[in-house]
Amino acid sequence: MQQEALLKNSFYNLRNVYLTTAISVGYLLLSVLLVGFKTDQLVLIFIFNSLFYISAGTRRFILGFSIFIVYWILFDYMKAFPNYLFTEVHIKDLYHLEKSIFGTNHNGIKLTPNEYWKLNGTAFLDVLTGFFYLMWVPVPLAFATYLFFKNKEQFVRFSLTFVWVNLLGFVVYYAFPAAPPWYVQEHGFTFIAKTAGNTAGLARFDHYFNITLFQGIYSKGSNVFAAMPSLHSSYPVIVAYYGLKNRLGKINLFFLVVMIGIWFSAVYTSHHYTLDVLAGISCATIGIISFNYLVKNTRLKDFVRYFVKKI
Repeated sequence: MQQEALLKNSFYNLRNVYLTTAISVGYLLLSVLLVGFKTDQLVLIFIFNSLFYISAGTRRFILGFSIFIVYWILFDYMKAFPNYLFTEVHIKDLYHLEKSIFGTNHNGIKLTPNEYWKLNGTAFLDVLTGFFYLMWVPVPLAFATYLFFKNKEQFVRFSLTFVWVNLLGFVVYYAFPAAPPWYVQEHGFTFIAKTAGNTAGLARFDHYFNITLFQGIYSKGSNVFAAMPSLHSSYPVIVAYYGLKNRLGKINLFFLVVMIGIWFSAVYTSHHYTLDVLAGISCATIGIISFNYLVKNTRLKDFVRYFVKKI
């Protein structure tokens, strides 16, 4: 009996081994079924299991960041259920709406902001916007890491807000499939299912440094017809909000610059219309307000406390 209790309370107890193994195998099998086998899946399994068993500290860390892992998996699985199978894709109407609201006259021709910058881009802006667009992943994750070690409750709130905003964005993706500006530039207003991802204006960044960084990133995109809202534009809003909430001082200036830079880059590189960016900002704002409401008025606050204790 004593040996059984010791095994149960051990860091490497059988329950944990069985559970993590079942989750890992289940994830791999479901992934193969839905999106096919990729080495990324094995890398994710290896990282999770390694950190789970190395030490108590790394276990708490990977359990905390499992919130982001869930987001990544859901985003990846969207490939199995393209939104254009459920609702008509908005291409022409969105393009003309963008032009009517934000269009600018250039040499006697009215252009969308994307078209204007495609004609008037510079090498400096190509490089600058490329660096800004690279920050949409590292900045939120670096900020989350800071909060994990500094303030566990704020870390959990930030992470859950991040996922909640993404879920709201996914709902809009399926309710309002939308083609990005580069699609119109490449294919016109004709809908072409299974269109491959495109680096668009970010290709100029790759060409400048003679690399294939963005080409590699966008070849793994889940769905090109998920341009509205621009979740790239949502993420820095969440970071800036929690940065200001935690009174991080001058670092918040950096967050604000990154936020504005990503907004501009999304339009400059023809990955999003201005309307997509505004929708992304709205999505983040609604997500933050609704999450705070749910934490205050529902049992979500109990889950937050429970999760904080676990990490």
